Amino acid sequence: MVNTEGKFNLVVKTFKGLEDVLFNELKALGATDIKKGNRMVELKGDKAMMYKANFHLRTALRVLKPIAEFEVANEHELYKSIQTIVWSEYFDLKNTFAVDSVVNSKEFSHSKYVALKVKDAIVDQFRENYEKRPYVDTEDPDVRISVHISNTTCTVSLDSSGESLHKRGYRIKTNKAPLNEVLAAGMILMSGWDKKSTFIDPMCGSGTLLIEAAMIANNIPPGIYRQKFGFESWKDFDNELLEQIYEEENEENDISVKIIGADISEIAIRIAKENISNASLSRKIDLHIKPIENFDPIKTRGGSGILITNPPYGERIKKNELKSFYKVLGDIFKNRFKGFEVWMLSSNFEAIKSIGLKPSNKLVLFNGALECKYLNYSIYEGSKKSKYKDLA
Repeated sequence: MVNTEGKFNLVVKTFKGLEDVLFNELKALGATDIKKGNRMVELKGDKAMMYKANFHLRTALRVLKPIAEFEVANEHELYKSIQTIVWSEYFDLKNTFAVDSVVNSKEFSHSKYVALKVKDAIVDQFRENYEKRPYVDTEDPDVRISVHISNTTCTVSLDSSGESLHKRGYRIKTNKAPLNEVLAAGMILMSGWDKKSTFIDPMCGSGTLLIEAAMIANNIPPGIYRQKFGFESWKDFDNELLEQIYEEENEENDISVKIIGADISEIAIRIAKENISNASLSRKIDLHIKPIENFDPIKTRGGSGILITNPPYGERIKKNELKSFYKVLGDIFKNRFKGFEVWMLSSNFEAIKSIGLKPSNKLVLFNGALECKYLNYSIYEGSKKSKYKDLA
């Protein structure tokens, strides 16, 4: 049966490298029995926690509710096991559904084939019981089912999120190689930004880091822009509970922290403006059309603060120009951003060497399939030696 009372297991998926941030987010939400895994965090929670997780978590991709687990050694056992679940308890003939699968197993080599077998087992059960079958909709299903096979252990879950949670709903357009919203939020939360000092992205593209920073500073939940969540199509959906979370949990701040973005591309700034306007954050973010070489944080009323950026890796700039560009970046950081904490994400490990600055922190993150280094440069006023002398 669908568990509508008490606590149950939940699995929250994220990107590799963001597990600690997600753990802390869940802790702040009041979750219990939290355990970190690879690209996910497990917890126990009730229906309210599941709704809150979808609504509030900035570094979550999906919130899954496991409903069954069994051992399967071949496709026949998989089919039989899937049919032991009474699917009419979870959705009806009038509902559409889709099956997603992740497979890490010698016995099952193709995830799409696993998804197909699971779909067949569900459809056949409905047909046997009702002489009719529900329809599959891979684009926008009412119910999304997640199947995970690790070796011979198969876990079947309901996906309470529906569309991936990185699709906040504020982004109308993007430029090339856009930064994932969940990764952007993770980068900001990992940086330790105090939400009071000036925030700058001088190569802002379509504005994702700026928007996520404004949302974090003003305590705007990422779920506020979403049209719907997957659990809204479930049989036990509690609309009153969701309304309560929307109303009571959304205590927004209205602060005047400076959030400043710039880009060399007029098109990128136009796209960023549209996205920022769609997120109702135009009053909170300043935009400038200018190359980073001409960006002066003092002239843009920035003062000292934090700079977080996702410069070109090679997808948006010619490979042979990258090293010289990164060298220029290093000089700009050193000369223009004294008193700033600079954080930079890049997958071009060779180009990074041309920065000419020693990172005070080095982390590994993934932008889609790209392995990236997330580097922190503390740009001191004067020399490091004089900094410590002043503290003595």
